[in-house]
Amino acid sequence: MEKFTTLTGVAAPMRITNVDTDRIIPKQYLKTIKRTGLGKGLFSEMRYNDDGSENPDFVLNKPAYRNAKVLVAGDNFGCGSSREHAPWALADFGIRCIISTSFADIFFNNCAKNGILAIIVSPQDLEKLFDDAERGANATLTIDLESQTIKGPDGGTLHFDIDSGRKESLLNGLDEIGLTLKRAPKIDAYEEKLAARGFA
Repeated sequence: MEKFTTLTGVAAPMRITNVDTDRIIPKQYLKTIKRTGLGKGLFSEMRYNDDGSENPDFVLNKPAYRNAKVLVAGDNFGCGSSREHAPWALADFGIRCIISTSFADIFFNNCAKNGILAIIVSPQDLEKLFDDAERGANATLTIDLESQTIKGPDGGTLHFDIDSGRKESLLNGLDEIGLTLKRAPKIDAYEEKLAARGFA
């Protein structure tokens, strides 16, 4: 998993509440178990017209936001089914951080397991971030995970809270398998003790 330390990038505003995982990545894209290639299907029902052409009104199709790395989103982002393809699609598109007032629990956890930092802020702070994100090409935010800060284009800084375990995993690029392997010497020592007692 790619480490998350400091991220500077354009933030795209998505003032929509209750964006569920089916809108993030529709069901027709769930046939693969690969984590790559899903970026093309991200928000496809909103990004594309029925004839396959781009919807020019959708935020990620606008020139200023095509390479957005941060998504500033409405309440309850990632609700609905538990499909892990949703964070895979976001990451494959290039989104490394999502900021909202609330997330569905399973989606929130899946983000951390896939190197995406999901940040919860107050409604007042989210509104400030929407204002920053709506500046188009000047909508650049810097997220520093170590200091737990978000710096806006004018230099204003917001602080965010994060669980210490989640923070450690993201800073070190460790998913659940990586965290287990980090404890491999202790696990091996325990297995050796069991074997010595005849429990192997």
